[in-house]
Amino acid sequence: MSQLRIPGPTPVPPAVLEAGAAPMFNHRGPEFAALITRITARLKELMMTQNDVFMLTGSGTGALESAVVNTMSPGQKVLAVSIGEFGDRFTEIAHAFGANVTRMRFESGENADPQRIREALQADRDIRVVMITHNETSTGVTNDMRAIGALAKEMDVLLLVDSVSGIGSLPYPIDVWGGDVVCTGSQKGWMAPPGLSMVSVSERAWDASRSAKMPRVYWDYAAAKSYLAKNQTPWTPAISVANALDKGLELMINEGLENILARHARVGQTVRDAVKGLGMELLPKDEKYASNTVTAIKMPEGVSSVDVQKAVREEFDIELAIGQGPLTSKLIRVGHLGWVSDQDIAEVATALKTVMPRFWK
Repeated sequence: MSQLRIPGPTPVPPAVLEAGAAPMFNHRGPEFAALITRITARLKELMMTQNDVFMLTGSGTGALESAVVNTMSPGQKVLAVSIGEFGDRFTEIAHAFGANVTRMRFESGENADPQRIREALQADRDIRVVMITHNETSTGVTNDMRAIGALAKEMDVLLLVDSVSGIGSLPYPIDVWGGDVVCTGSQKGWMAPPGLSMVSVSERAWDASRSAKMPRVYWDYAAAKSYLAKNQTPWTPAISVANALDKGLELMINEGLENILARHARVGQTVRDAVKGLGMELLPKDEKYASNTVTAIKMPEGVSSVDVQKAVREEFDIELAIGQGPLTSKLIRVGHLGWVSDQDIAEVATALKTVMPRFWK
């Protein structure tokens, strides 16, 4: 496959692949101690936070579960804000562990409205936790975390954030904008294979964890913190992925966060311009909130995304994503996060311009 242009896993640079192929070593020894120290420091720099940051072995969904079980108790009221499939997943995790969930679901293509969140919190003062997705890959919409973080601070509620496909590629200075647990995953903007998730944990989240009663063993932040003090993890880490992540973070530091964010903004706009140039529509209702890591393109009436995906794959050797859930056959999604260049996206634009007129005239 010449190009993997889905929202994740994302392409991995050769140097990162090489790092991931290194021999195993003792995860309780000095090599791993140096590795996790570097990774933690680099993550803090790129996430723009002085909070505790932990590397957990598991997918991004594992990180979301960790955010829930470390900060809540069964029966506790929580406002779960969803703008798509991954917001729904976050919601279901809280529900499965016994939280008293108030669901706020926005239509596909809409961003979360901070005013509606404010009204819900004002209507029920017992809600002390808000869960939300930063960047929803199922719809190609990015929420305004600056506004939502400010609202959470004003209303004095805990803010749990799924930024699996956001932070590292999109602006999110945690210490400035807020976010008590912010979750991400190695296979997104961090240019590494799947297998690791990373979380930022604020002092407010630690305060919540001391009274939280949901069961936790593998995802226990207290265990992660005590072992990180020894430059270790509580459980056997994914050493190969950690080696790869370390190299990916090195490449990101060398490029510079400002340049990374500008690159993602540029390629995102390139895809959107190509889509509009074809006379097609984006799913996001307001382009101001269109994601710079994934573009969700509405299929014209009578056109199946499965057919378009197949044509692009077979003729251009480019793998695009289709929709999820009820949008499966109605969307083509172009992933453009992590290791992605202007040339990569120019090739995707050419493929769409070539293929789409056959299905829609």
